[in-house]
Amino acid sequence: MREIDADAFERLVIEELDALPDDMVDGLDNVVFVVEDRPEDGSLDLLGLYDGLALTERDRYGMGELPDRIIVYREPHLDRCETEDELRDEIHTTLVHEIAHFYGIDDDRLHELGWA
Repeated sequence: MREIDADAFERLVIEELDALPDDMVDGLDNVVFVVEDRPEDGSLDLLGLYDGLALTERDRYGMGELPDRIIVYREPHLDRCETEDELRDEIHTTLVHEIAHFYGIDDDRLHELGWA
């Protein structure tokens, strides 16, 4: 795919996030979305990452906690996608996948549902 700079990619992520159903995003409490170029290991294999404690694993969680993060990696998406439509679809899938981890849905279940 042609190169898309960080600002343009972030706008696509915001647009896809805005397109998600309200009931999926309304429950996201203390979560920030971050766009980074690549994972720390420099690979192009990982499209996104949920960095936090899933709702199903929280027993005491409250004021003063650092926000959980959902990270979307730009370069792996660009490496995998040929067109802007493919890129939007892949960003959408990545967002759903990582938000599902926030809600405690694991990779096995996501595979069953077709989101992994």
